[in-house]
Amino acid sequence: MKKFFMLMCLFVMMGTHSMAQKFALVDMEYILKNIPAYERASEQLNQVSKKWQAEVEALTEEAQTLYKNYQSEAVFLSAEQKTKKEEEIVAKEKEAAELKKKYFGPEGELFKKRESLMAPIQDEIYNAVKAISESKGYSLILDRASDTSIIFASPKVDISNEVLSKLGYSN
Repeated sequence: MKKFFMLMCLFVMMGTHSMAQKFALVDMEYILKNIPAYERASEQLNQVSKKWQAEVEALTEEAQTLYKNYQSEAVFLSAEQKTKKEEEIVAKEKEAAELKKKYFGPEGELFKKRESLMAPIQDEIYNAVKAISESKGYSLILDRASDTSIIFASPKVDISNEVLSKLGYSN
């Protein structure tokens, strides 16, 4: 009976050990910093963003100038002229707000531009990580850069350089 119990315990321990899952870490910030196409795309996004921000600020300044002029002239204007000037100011503010939404809103031009520039790079990284995962038998790969709950991770489980190599970038 004792031998049977020991044999069962041995099988349970072997079964548990064989079900252990392999995992690895990647550092997406590190990977992205080492991909020149990502740096170029980021710079392009920054330039477009600054250009669009300047357009929005120019409209906002126009609205502010109209308002300041209105305040200084209000005493000399008739009720009809005041109403016309107020409508003009509101229209300019609305135009600035709509332009800002068009460029920087949740589905705005900047979002679309980011998608078009970054999606191919992210897909390429994903496919490389997936290929490494399948070839090495990893069940789980975590991003060290985005998960703040990882307090310590052994460098042995970080496959970031392997991902870069798979993508054709050596470090």
